[in-house]
Amino acid sequence: MTVKRPVRGKAGIVAAQHIRAAEAGADLLAQGGNAVDAAVAAALALGAVEPWMCGIGGSGFMVVWLAAERRAVALDFQGVLPRALTADDYPIDANLPATSMGFPAVVNFANTQGARAVTVPGAVAGFDHALRRFGRKTLADALQPAIRLAEDGIPASWFCTLMIASEMAILARDSTSAAIYLPGGGPLQPGATLKIPGLARTLRRLGDTGADGFYCGDLGRDLVRELQAQGNRITMEDLEAYQVQEYAPMEAQHRGATLYTPGEQSGGLRQRDFLAHVEAWMPVPPKAPDVASWRIYADALEAAWRAHRARNGTLAEVGSSTSSLSAADAEGNMVALTYTLLDHFGAGITLPESGLAMNNGVSYFDPRPGLRTSMAGGKRINSSNMVPTVAVRDGQALFAVGASGGDLIMPCVSQIAALMLDFGLSLEEAFHWPRLDASHRGSLRADPRLGRAVLNELARHYALEVSGNVVMPKLFACPSGVAKEGDLQAGINDPALPDGGAAGPGCI
Repeated sequence: MTVKRPVRGKAGIVAAQHIRAAEAGADLLAQGGNAVDAAVAAALALGAVEPWMCGIGGSGFMVVWLAAERRAVALDFQGVLPRALTADDYPIDANLPATSMGFPAVVNFANTQGARAVTVPGAVAGFDHALRRFGRKTLADALQPAIRLAEDGIPASWFCTLMIASEMAILARDSTSAAIYLPGGGPLQPGATLKIPGLARTLRRLGDTGADGFYCGDLGRDLVRELQAQGNRITMEDLEAYQVQEYAPMEAQHRGATLYTPGEQSGGLRQRDFLAHVEAWMPVPPKAPDVASWRIYADALEAAWRAHRARNGTLAEVGSSTSSLSAADAEGNMVALTYTLLDHFGAGITLPESGLAMNNGVSYFDPRPGLRTSMAGGKRINSSNMVPTVAVRDGQALFAVGASGGDLIMPCVSQIAALMLDFGLSLEEAFHWPRLDASHRGSLRADPRLGRAVLNELARHYALEVSGNVVMPKLFACPSGVAKEGDLQAGINDPALPDGGAAGPGCI
């Protein structure tokens, strides 16, 4: 397995799925910003450097630990269906395969691809809310690194080419996306410049007008016009009505630490169920992970997911177009932020004037009537796999971790947290430790590095898949985390992700 060393420093740290985004967050820390400022700057930059995962056309969650107040807060900036939307817009086509959420597909895949799959995006509102409530910098300040990246573009990596190639069929359906990502009919090649026309101008406008321009002004009106031209029902009234939800996060207790997550709307309840099962069956952990502890982790994941599926009624939730990042500052504040377009490249469209990649959040909803998950105008996304997590003990934040990867997210984040709290592993050790994945899907996946004894025990109780943590297919999620290590902060991204990394002022 690839080894990726953490970055450490005393003036704050940001870990993200692209090193350029982590560096953008580090810029804000160097300018006197705190962890919230750094996290937002990194999130905005991610939209320019991994647009298949996220962008201001998306939505998500954030958990913030406020060191001076010794409290945590959660922000929900999930998407909302247009109020004029009706299920009649999405007639079911029984001849098409189910969506990534396990719901029936509709005619022309309109609930997953194209403009009619787009919900009101919450990212801009969420980032602005976080900065105004808990940051030191303005949205315009946080946008500057992203604007520079969007203006100049970046050399495409081989991983970028791989991601584009994996979604060629969808991107080819949209002329703007095809021109950006499929020049000459093939995927953008490594070393070529990844640059999205119109994006830098949109980000500059956003910096000039603030979030009000996006939800109440000309920037919003232009967004609505572009979406409506392609058949979406979002109106200015929908944008104006959008609200970020701020609330006390869900708490889970484990080994004397409190883990904060966005709660039942996220993967937080599943994580709490997992940790409770682990502590009940392993009241005193051994000195190191052993055969019995991995069996307990597997059973705990299965139980947590079984309860979730019974509550939620979905067959699967495998959307993977998600970015996760974590940030810490020298004052003890920590942030875990995860946001998404849902599927890779979201709805598969890039708006021709604004350069925005748009989410396909309509796929969170069932086109069949009468269910808790049924689509209805004005309804907010209320179920997600994202589970940004901050762990605190004795009034100090220990670590912040999140991940991308749909169903894979909760097992990944929860195991990293458990490995650190059960066995005292460092952030570096926990990120490199082999993991398993289970989501009550009829099989359990295990990294062969767990060892023959562990694999044999798991195979006695589960249909076992054995696979390493490789770049693609991504079978164990993609985590990013930061941690307190004495008077230093450490940051690391998934060792298997070639473009990810961590950065901070004066870091080594």
